Amino acid sequence: MSRPRFLPRRQFLRSAVAGSALFTGIVQRLLAEAGDTLAPHAPHFQPKAKRVIFLFMTGGVSHVDSFDPKPLLTRDHGKELKIDHPEIKDRPGYERIFLKRPQWDFAPHGQCGTEISTLFPHIAGCVDDIALIRSMHTSHSNHYNATLGMHTGSFAQSRPSIGSWTSYGLGSPNRDLPSFVVLAPAQTYAGTQVYSSDFLPGAHQGTLIVPGESPVANIRPRIPLDRQTLELDALRALNQNHLATRNADPLLAARLRSFEVAFGMQLAVPQVFDFRSESDATLASYGLQRGQTTGFGWQCLAARRLAESGVSFIELIDTGSSGNWDSHGDMMDHARLAKNVDQPIAALLKDLKQRGMFEDTLVVWTTEFGRTPFNNSADAKGREHHPWAFSSWFAGAGVKPGIVHGATDEHGLRAVERPVHVHDFHATILHLLGFDHEQLTYRHAGRDYRLTDVEGRVIGNLLS
Repeated sequence: MSRPRFLPRRQFLRSAVAGSALFTGIVQRLLAEAGDTLAPHAPHFQPKAKRVIFLFMTGGVSHVDSFDPKPLLTRDHGKELKIDHPEIKDRPGYERIFLKRPQWDFAPHGQCGTEISTLFPHIAGCVDDIALIRSMHTSHSNHYNATLGMHTGSFAQSRPSIGSWTSYGLGSPNRDLPSFVVLAPAQTYAGTQVYSSDFLPGAHQGTLIVPGESPVANIRPRIPLDRQTLELDALRALNQNHLATRNADPLLAARLRSFEVAFGMQLAVPQVFDFRSESDATLASYGLQRGQTTGFGWQCLAARRLAESGVSFIELIDTGSSGNWDSHGDMMDHARLAKNVDQPIAALLKDLKQRGMFEDTLVVWTTEFGRTPFNNSADAKGREHHPWAFSSWFAGAGVKPGIVHGATDEHGLRAVERPVHVHDFHATILHLLGFDHEQLTYRHAGRDYRLTDVEGRVIGNLLS
């Protein structure tokens, strides 16, 4: 039986999607531009990556406790530090500041010998596949602004997310699934703006999936598919006639196409999030029990399945029950947070390699900023926000494996060698997807906009 093309609006809303968070995006897309905006597009040049899995550790991971070893910070623990900078000297309670040593030990790993702390033993085992950036820096010290900047390239204004730019540039090879999916138990700083399409066509907005027993509510049709098919066969002709009397109104055509996509999603979406076909060994590698539907391991395995199904950009946000990485009060919070994500991330990397997907999947790990190598007391348990330096890493498609790019100073205060700004970070991701970041633009309000604004350079040292 051939698949019908269109689903009538009332029946669609009644039988398939009423109350569904997933299909809220579909409803919002009804006024998408006339052209088939989700059709696959050729990038500017031959890409290394076909898709991106973006791992976002919200709250600010401490670089000096994880990926950036600083033995002199241990040696100089308790030493008073003089910083003539308004972000420090004008902050209440920071009249005097003192260096604070790392709370985890570092050791070299893999054939490359890159030093990683004991916070991430599983990721450390994958270090030969990772290009580690130790010289990241950003333009804001507030969570909201830094998170907004990491996702949109703008630290103050609403702009399209990097996932939306990817969807806009690539389109979608699978019209039965969204091209941009976000897996998160809860919203992060900046809320829905981190996956907003803003002025790009609404079809490119990220679709939020919340882990749980029903990650997509009301996805299964309430009437048998054979009956639904009969209705669709009849209504297709009515819809086409209606369209013809409206001079092939492009907005109406886009609305009808959105119904077609939604019909396909009734079958595709439950299959993606049904893990029963996964082996016990695979589930165990992600730290999952059979039937488990929550946890970062669930997010990572779901990301692999979405990638297999043709989703172009998949973001995983760590906002689970363990809280986030904003460890002002006690750095030991990092221990349980790292344990929550370490094994699943390593499992994802290994799973992609085993399935032959690592060569064309770009895996990105980042946070919005680092944490201070100092505090107002050397005995302070926590660390504060630190935009001057932090660590991120790439792995997979087109990335030079087993390398370290850039460096911070001897105490981890500032990026001093080959510094990488967020705009450079974004330019490199787009480059690996086959795009010149200066040419991937969209005309809005009388000017051409791009993800990297008027800045950004590709980090050539990371490219294989």
